[in-house]
Amino acid sequence: MPPYYFSNIARQIIEIGFFSLPIVGLTGVFIGAAIVLQSSLSDPLINQEQIIPKLVTITIIKELGPVLISLIMVGKVGSSVAAEIGTMRITEQIDALTTLNINPFKYLIAPRILASIIVFPILTVCADLIGIFGGCITAVFEFNHNLNIYIKHTAQFFNTYDFITGLIKATVFGAIISVSSCYYGYHCKEGARGVGVATTSTVVLSSILIILANYMITLIHA
Repeated sequence: MPPYYFSNIARQIIEIGFFSLPIVGLTGVFIGAAIVLQSSLSDPLINQEQIIPKLVTITIIKELGPVLISLIMVGKVGSSVAAEIGTMRITEQIDALTTLNINPFKYLIAPRILASIIVFPILTVCADLIGIFGGCITAVFEFNHNLNIYIKHTAQFFNTYDFITGLIKATVFGAIISVSSCYYGYHCKEGARGVGVATTSTVVLSSILIILANYMITLIHA
């Protein structure tokens, strides 16, 4: 039911998505680089130019991309949202919204949940691409892999089904983080201490639920 606060949704998309791009990019680069580094050093006898692109692509797209990015976003976005809404609760700003006949759920909570559901798959795609790029750069410059062969095998082992599975995971993880942070923030009590408890509870619960959800989705889509 109206009113719809589209400006709030747009603002949350920018705050959750755009301002998270640097940490997502940095994480993606080092995920890809670490996979190549570990794989190359663990067994130098394998056909690395064929196996490593496959390993990097599948691992990042199906697991490490959505899971690690979401766990990092728990600390950045989840804690921030819980603290912000929790502070609004203990300073009675949410009560003031109700007094002004503004629905707190529509004004505060729904925009954050919708923005997270929209943004998390996009951030995961960015992390996937940057991670694969980071792996490629490491393989080519550190271990003298042929760039054309690396790109060829990366494209060969790119699987649309795995990619969609990763996006489904990212969407679910975004919902988990936003719902948990909004819930604990909205029900915050006991002043400043309550804000700390809400933030900690958000990070702990979201992290556990992400790991469990990842297992369940992987089991279903295996």
